[in-house]
Amino acid sequence: MPKLPVISGIKAVKALKRVGFSVDHQTGSHIIMRKEGSKPVTISVPKHKEMKAGTLRILIKQVGLTVDEFLKLL
Repeated sequence: MPKLPVISGIKAVKALKRVGFSVDHQTGSHIIMRKEGSKPVTISVPKHKEMKAGTLRILIKQVGLTVDEFLKLL
């Protein structure tokens, strides 16, 4: 399994926009994103300067991507 880079929440949001997610709203320090479709998905991305690797890995799993697929979006 490839090692995850240290990225910001904003960089993660930009990557997720490339696969069809859009920003729904922001609640405090978290950006709520949504992807419409046959199975709508809503996720919460922390707007931190550096996201922890575990948090990023869970986020990638929630959106249905592999780590390799996500890394290509960066």
